[in-house]
Amino acid sequence: MTTPDNPLTAVTHHDPYSYYAKLVKKHPLYWDSGLNMWIASSAKSVAAVLEHHGCRVRPANEPVPTALQGTPAGKLFGSLVRMTDGESHCPLKQVVTTTLATLEEDHIADQSRGCASYLLEEIAPLEPAGLTEFTLRLPAYSVAALLGFSSDQWPALARWTGDLARCIAPGTTITQMERGQHAARELQAMTARLLETHSAASPSLLTQLTAQARARGIDSAVIAANVIGFLLQAHDATAGLIGNTLMALGREPHLHHRVREEPTLLPAVLREVLRHDAPIQNTRRFVAYDEIIAGESMQAGDTILVLLAAANRDSARHVDPERFDPARQSQHCFTFGLGRHACPGETLALAIAEAGVAELLRSGVSLEALAGEVMYRESLNARIPLFRSSHVTLSSTA
Repeated sequence: MTTPDNPLTAVTHHDPYSYYAKLVKKHPLYWDSGLNMWIASSAKSVAAVLEHHGCRVRPANEPVPTALQGTPAGKLFGSLVRMTDGESHCPLKQVVTTTLATLEEDHIADQSRGCASYLLEEIAPLEPAGLTEFTLRLPAYSVAALLGFSSDQWPALARWTGDLARCIAPGTTITQMERGQHAARELQAMTARLLETHSAASPSLLTQLTAQARARGIDSAVIAANVIGFLLQAHDATAGLIGNTLMALGREPHLHHRVREEPTLLPAVLREVLRHDAPIQNTRRFVAYDEIIAGESMQAGDTILVLLAAANRDSARHVDPERFDPARQSQHCFTFGLGRHACPGETLALAIAEAGVAELLRSGVSLEALAGEVMYRESLNARIPLFRSSHVTLSSTA
């Protein structure tokens, strides 16, 4: 059995968790000279970094990545609440958090179930590529529906959101960069049209966002960027959560049977997947000034790779952390972050994923074949399975 070369290649390794466990035990926080960054792996060090006021989401001297500067994607990146620090972050974060808090879980569930059913019809028959497409498209379809985009716009929105997500992610290629720039232009144009034509009398996620933002004097360009931000934020995390949940149920036939018989068990399964096989494996923080962080002396400009997935399996936080147990008393995990940059979209992601997995189970997809080894989409932080032909069959109950 191979071992990941480093914490970045671990993200898409077939089983990174024994490697993570060794890091947690022997190297809870260390300097990796090969990657030229600090690595935080234990629950204690991860929490310390995420909550430290000197650890920022972007380097102080590079608020927008150099490769994106002066581009449509770079302009959008600089306005995203999750990519900004400082004075502008607080009102933006309050707007986004308040907006998402207005969404009722039943409404998210209804919209997401409708989108899942619509998507299954759109990509039928559910061949291998179709199952992967389902996991990748459903988050964008659901968020687009909540925002008020019409169904004929959903496929393009999903495609452009995926292209933009890869463009702004670490390790992007030249081709991905070019596609992402095109996607940024198209998303901005489509969002601008929606902002111009939407009616305040028609309740939607967009209506709530614009009302909250304009009340705080936030201009339309920033509003539009964070509409796109909703699509981006849901994309990788929710796609990975759906895919990794399908795999977990495939590995646990008894649990799969119980969930089919008692669908109310699914939310607990999803939360345990978030902890046990995190769709977002790591995030980064940048040291703003010389400081002692988690007991280590760090310098301004240092990068810290925060291993969320490793901390989720730290025995200091969870009893028997390697065991997949939806009934465990505490399902707290770091997957959606911690502190002032914790993602406010956890409820949204869980509701979309629940609707997607439930709809696939109702369609009769057989999950037993998913228990074997799969490939993962190339990424330095997101763990999203790619399903093959041997993975997709329909049971006789479909």
